[in-house]
Amino acid sequence: MTVRTLVILRHAKAETPDESPDFDRRLTTRGETDADAAGAWLADERLYPDLVLCSAAARTRQTWQGVSIALAQVRPGSAAPEVRYEKGLYYGGPTEVFDLMRKVPDTVRTVLVVGHNPTVSEVSTLLIPDDQYDGIDVVMKTSGLAVHRAEGSWSGTEPRSMRLLERHTARG
Repeated sequence: MTVRTLVILRHAKAETPDESPDFDRRLTTRGETDADAAGAWLADERLYPDLVLCSAAARTRQTWQGVSIALAQVRPGSAAPEVRYEKGLYYGGPTEVFDLMRKVPDTVRTVLVVGHNPTVSEVSTLLIPDDQYDGIDVVMKTSGLAVHRAEGSWSGTEPRSMRLLERHTARG
């Protein structure tokens, strides 16, 4: 069986909402630093995504940019992962995230999802198997990461199907 790893990342600290559309909110300076720290943590943990499913919103795209720069510094010359900017990760909820994961080819071992709360926290909580779930929901802060792992095909991704290995909040 193929081991598959899912890393869920909540976007880094974004600007306070104003008159601009929420979709266009950008990262703060602290958010940019925290995104870099998230990439450094992934590199330290040797979690290199083969595929990135990123919300199309500005703050998630910027978060991925910071993460990708940090990863590239550790692995210069390595092939960059495929990146898909998905509007469903902005407008949708857990159902849309599960649908996207089920479409991932089985040749992909590690997927990074960059999204928003409450969806990313809900997805992480929903993935935890009954024998591991202790009744406490995963609440991800900005730049929060959750690492899940399971054996089998991505098409079989269902609630309660991926063990939670680790949680981390990246701060620069």
